[in-house]
Amino acid sequence: MSFEPDAPVLKWEYGYWVGAIRRWMREGLVVKNPLPASLGDGDADRAEAMGEKLGGFCDDDIHEMFNMDEGFRRIPLNNFMYPAFPTQVLEDHGEWVMQVNKWGIVERANKENSSPPSFVRSPVQTWADWEVLKERLQPDLDKRLPTNWNDLVSSYEDRSYPLVLGGEQGFYGSPRYLIGDERLLTIFYDDPELVLAINEHLCNLWISIYDSILQQVDIDMALIWEDMCFKTGPLISPAMFRKFMLPYYQKLIHLFHDHGVKTIFVDTDGNCWKLIPLFLEAGVTGLYPFEVNAGMDVVKVRESFPRLQMIGGINKMALYGGSADIDKELDYKLGSIIGLGGFIPTIDHLVPMDVSWQAFRHYRSRLNGVIDNINSNKKK
Repeated sequence: MSFEPDAPVLKWEYGYWVGAIRRWMREGLVVKNPLPASLGDGDADRAEAMGEKLGGFCDDDIHEMFNMDEGFRRIPLNNFMYPAFPTQVLEDHGEWVMQVNKWGIVERANKENSSPPSFVRSPVQTWADWEVLKERLQPDLDKRLPTNWNDLVSSYEDRSYPLVLGGEQGFYGSPRYLIGDERLLTIFYDDPELVLAINEHLCNLWISIYDSILQQVDIDMALIWEDMCFKTGPLISPAMFRKFMLPYYQKLIHLFHDHGVKTIFVDTDGNCWKLIPLFLEAGVTGLYPFEVNAGMDVVKVRESFPRLQMIGGINKMALYGGSADIDKELDYKLGSIIGLGGFIPTIDHLVPMDVSWQAFRHYRSRLNGVIDNINSNKKK
């Protein structure tokens, strides 16, 4: 990520939908740790390379098979609501339920978890709701860390992997959960002071708990999660980003810089072209996953932003076709930028269940061959 000319290109993968792994097991994949029946096809089996595992039952088997590099790990920290809301089923409709999740969101959830839940109502509808809920957003660090924290701190001193702090929340992503997708977009106009108050509080929360952790542990990367873009562009304008988000990004990233953290990534799906200059102005150094179907072309991004760090960018939909489609995608994406540094190629989100085991094997084997050749030449 420092664009060092001799640094090797890493073999990482973003992750997999559980439905894809189940399909691959039917098509010949052999795993040491079978998937629990409790996991639905719509659950994520998150690759270790992309952070704290969400499931993580079979990705080690897949990574060992393809000789992938050890990925980054995220410090196990609750950086959002504490205590969480008790999960409560409000209505049972047979195949699906209406329930309150751990963040106080009323959601409609498929019992088999074959698809993500749909949010019905978020916990903050008024200023009064916010005053009550922000009591769950206090910097009680001892309650937010695992009980084996001291042992983890010791283990981090002799680690063999990049260590990451943050993730899961951001200055659009968190208000989105607190207020709700549609209501948040109207509140930017109808009650902007509420959004500013929420982000000010969140910023102070994260600065407080992250500062305490960074006094104990040195990290390799900070991570902020947003998911604030759709297929054709951001959900809010650059001007709104500048007003409602940029000041808080700058304050939080200033903390990271004070502790010597140089690599700061944002995870946002969709088309974020218009926001890249603002992320860079805020001090962000990298983005992922660069969803191709949303217009994010890593070759063109590299041309426009030569020092932007990138992870992802390989079109998952190319794996729906045959070997020729996969080869065409890899030839285009890797030919001009893979050896320049600051880029780790992976599928541009979780691998979907429409991808066959044969197609994934061809993709990963071909990609590994390109990486091995580049790394071999770097050693000469």
